[in-house]
Amino acid sequence: MNRRYGLMLTVLALIWGSSFMFIKVAVRELDPSVLILGRLGLAALTLAIVVPLLVGGRETVRELGLHWRALAVVGLLNSAVPFWLLAWGETRIDSGLASIVQASVPIFNVLLAFAFFHDQRVTRQMLAGIAVGFVGVALLVGAQPQGKILGALAVVGMAICYAGSGLLTRRYLSESRPQVVALGTSAIAALAALPFGVVQAPDAVPGWKSLASVAVLGVLGTAAAYLLFFTIIAGAGAAYAALVTYLVPPVALAYGAVFLGESVGMTALAGLLLILGGVTLGTRKQRGRIGASLQTRLASASPEP
Repeated sequence: MNRRYGLMLTVLALIWGSSFMFIKVAVRELDPSVLILGRLGLAALTLAIVVPLLVGGRETVRELGLHWRALAVVGLLNSAVPFWLLAWGETRIDSGLASIVQASVPIFNVLLAFAFFHDQRVTRQMLAGIAVGFVGVALLVGAQPQGKILGALAVVGMAICYAGSGLLTRRYLSESRPQVVALGTSAIAALAALPFGVVQAPDAVPGWKSLASVAVLGVLGTAAAYLLFFTIIAGAGAAYAALVTYLVPPVALAYGAVFLGESVGMTALAGLLLILGGVTLGTRKQRGRIGASLQTRLASASPEP
């Protein structure tokens, strides 16, 4: 594989891995609703400038108008709701733990595809992968003290939202350019978060660390990461881009340990190995059958935090 895409994949993992750390820093002062509004608002503004330059202004407007209903649903399920669940969960659990639970998205993708979309034939290998992954998730959630269980479950809910939104994107937005999908869903999610973010806005100006974290999450962790991810898919394929699923948790654990003083226990490492092992078993054939459509490949691979 071209070294260029290897470097891009590494940069993407470093960006998405850092998102958990920046969320943890921001929610020390900001309500999750305020954080989400700032993140999505900055991402939407950035994409509104960049996407028309990439695909053309008329084409961007045409696709937004044509698919606005599906964009609205996916925007809520892929951005507004899971972003809030992750931010709220990180008010209670470590950022590294959140990144490990988030890695279970492909497992829920396979399960939901079989249960509700009826477009996935589940093999014994997939069942084994789902079982192994669920053991890892259950181990992580069950090992939490009573006051942190809800936080861990919130991140599980985030993973389920991501899996469901990926399937909806593949079914209803396969004809739309992924850059336009990113713009439309970010803008709609920002509008949905607006009233909640305004109500929960702080009385005083937050510290620079919180403000900087929101800026990095919006511009770099969402807008720039989306565009980088699309470039990898277009040039190297979705199966290669999906490798970021394996790279993000270790990176996030390292960020949390070095910059936030979070401990990495044996339970967390065991859960990580079980979840990634389950992803490997449960999605191996699925990744090999992903079609040529860029949009279809994107929906199956994105693990954005």
